[in-house]
Amino acid sequence: MAKVASLMTRATGTAETPDFETILNALVSTIMVISNDGIISYLNNAGEQLFQGSASHLTGQNINLLIPADSPILAVLKQVKNSGTAVSEYGLPLETPRIGEHLVNVYASPLPDHPDFVILAIQERSIAAAIDRQLTHRGAARSVSALAAMLAHEVKNPLSGIRGAAQLLEDNASDEDKKLARLIRDETDRIVSLINRMDIFSDGMPFEHEAVNIHQVLDRVRKLGESSFAKHVRFVEKYDPSLPFVMGNHDQLVQVFLNLLKNAAEATSGSGSEIVLTTAYKHGVRFAFPGSNSRVHLPLKISIQDNGEGIAKSIQGYMFDAFVTNKPEGSGLGLALVAKIVDDHGGIIELDSHPSRTIFHVMLPMDTSASKKIKKQ
Repeated sequence: MAKVASLMTRATGTAETPDFETILNALVSTIMVISNDGIISYLNNAGEQLFQGSASHLTGQNINLLIPADSPILAVLKQVKNSGTAVSEYGLPLETPRIGEHLVNVYASPLPDHPDFVILAIQERSIAAAIDRQLTHRGAARSVSALAAMLAHEVKNPLSGIRGAAQLLEDNASDEDKKLARLIRDETDRIVSLINRMDIFSDGMPFEHEAVNIHQVLDRVRKLGESSFAKHVRFVEKYDPSLPFVMGNHDQLVQVFLNLLKNAAEATSGSGSEIVLTTAYKHGVRFAFPGSNSRVHLPLKISIQDNGEGIAKSIQGYMFDAFVTNKPEGSGLGLALVAKIVDDHGGIIELDSHPSRTIFHVMLPMDTSASKKIKKQ
């Protein structure tokens, strides 16, 4: 421990020379220093977020308490210890009941002049995977938008003619034929109603962005749920009270989280049903999308977690596509609409589902026109 402390000694001198610990804490990768007997001697801020614990609590504990014994990450540490050389591995799984499932890149190396310690760097691949998934969601949203436009222009016009013809036939038909003509007219009206539902996916209706208090949005959808579809649910709120404003459209965001909350409530049943609403500010979360030189800053993370049965892995990758659903009577349009609205806001949405724990994460841009913070009322 003393050797590691000496290694992390702050550099002296001018303001242009930051201390080493400040530099390590500024990194987005998890940095750990582990002794040969498996004791954690140092953990930076990114490691605190990954393992969901403070450095003061986790240092001094054995790495086996954080990483399962059968994890390939521990095999990497053993290889470094035995060989005395650096080892890199890419795409390793890291899964625990506490932090969920992650895909990570790992770099481990002996510390120079301190052979009894290994430095371990863990870089999450979830950001890159999120970009890939978001591009898929954008493609799905564009497909639905194109379908909506096609239905509106190519189908509604002939349906109007069919309905008019059926009405004329009904006026001059026998009583029995009137029923058939009325059936044609009613079914035509039903198809038009379905097409009108698809109009919400159209790109032809821009909306205004403004500073939105996301806690007010969540409070509104929670109250709507408690009065109707989520009467059986116990809500848990884990809010960051200093969260900045979201840059978005209030009504559209209500639609997003109302759909997600309804899905979560329908996935649960019984007296133990629980939904956890979480808001957090994630420093340094930026995305660079293909075809754009700009980097999108998405620091605001809103999560909705339920303790239902979970979503089958076979359809998790398609849940934001139109007409894909895991509900017997679902239309498969709710999450497709959510993906489109989130995309219109310049944000991303992710799904993490396991038995007894399903989480939808929505990451959105903040309002940069005002520096003031808001607090949940």
